[in-house]
Amino acid sequence: MTNEQNTTVDALALAAHRDDIEITCGGLLIKLADKGYRTGIVDFTAGEMGTRGSAAEREAEAVAAAQIMNVAHRENLNMPDARLDNTLENRLLVADVLRRLRPKLVILPHWEQRHPDHRVAGAIAYDACFLAGLKKLDLPGEPHRPHKILYTAFFRQPPYSFITDITQQFERKNHAVAAYATQFGTREQGTREIYAPGISIYDLMDTEAQQLGRLIRKRHAEAYVIKEAMEVDDPLTMSVASI
Repeated sequence: MTNEQNTTVDALALAAHRDDIEITCGGLLIKLADKGYRTGIVDFTAGEMGTRGSAAEREAEAVAAAQIMNVAHRENLNMPDARLDNTLENRLLVADVLRRLRPKLVILPHWEQRHPDHRVAGAIAYDACFLAGLKKLDLPGEPHRPHKILYTAFFRQPPYSFITDITQQFERKNHAVAAYATQFGTREQGTREIYAPGISIYDLMDTEAQQLGRLIRKRHAEAYVIKEAMEVDDPLTMSVASI
């Protein structure tokens, strides 16, 4: 993993907190890296308001998780945790990143969220995708807009635009999440229950990924939403039998 200023990536995931991306779209990021694409992660906050772990501890965990996922670039924008706001300042901060990294694909949090930071992070990033393409915008670098925007739908209700098989990546996704020992504990020392009446993040991810996998007849999967129509050039090549 590198944080060099002159790096570019093919796919970039953006979210509010360290560990958000690993949980919601870690499988797809790993799969893209397996295919030879350069992937990147931008965390908006340092997670300093979290109940467990310091910002420094979470930074070390994020570095370890990125290495597991073979991420080419990861950076943190140090926006205020639990106080994210869709301001022009924040939009420009993200637009600057987009011009520098020039991703073809961006992956954003779903707009329906329990945590306000998650919802606002998606709005900031979407608006920044538009601003980054304005020629007269007062930012360094050449104008750039990603070709495709995906929204994570892991833990969200249908409808989904598409589902991605992550069976071969699921174990590494679990390892990446396990890097955040301050948040979720470890399998060796005991995992923390995150929802009443009590379930670990690993059990929760496994249940969700298996449910999504069954929809495409695979063991584990992640779901995504796009807001535009999806073109299918050759229906004869579509996977998943109808009956």
